Amino acid sequence: MRLLGIDPGLNLTGYACVELSSGSIHPQLIEAGVIRLARGASMPERLVELEKELDSIIEELKPSKVVVESLFSHKDYRQASLLMGHARGVILLCAARRGLGTDELAPAEVKKALTGSGRASKEQVQEAVAVQCKLAEPPEPPDVADAIAIAICAGRREQHLMLGG
Repeated sequence: MRLLGIDPGLNLTGYACVELSSGSIHPQLIEAGVIRLARGASMPERLVELEKELDSIIEELKPSKVVVESLFSHKDYRQASLLMGHARGVILLCAARRGLGTDELAPAEVKKALTGSGRASKEQVQEAVAVQCKLAEPPEPPDVADAIAIAICAGRREQHLMLGG
């Protein structure tokens, strides 16, 4: 089973694909990267660009399921949550068009699963991802590390379910 974890954004959207193997309890990182959207472009143009790039990634990586960060609202960044909702809509649409299942994970749940703290900093998530994936250095930008963390957390959840937990 392959899972595609996505950290949605309208400037940068991180993505990461992990694979679950029957003989291993740890998801294996297949690929990770970031979709960079044109900052000066209009909202509709960025959404079209995101859809095109993401559809290409799904075609190439052939995931079984897409896992996206759930919406959250912070009192100081309410507008960001609304904007992120547009990107999430495109991501869910791409998955549905391909007949893929989807799941959502809260940022605090992902952070806790990888670092032990639901309030971990971006740097702590980057370090945890680097250690757990045996990377030479923490993934950059942080959006990539977040996507890897989402995919790993979803992979562990799936492994738990497959083992009857």
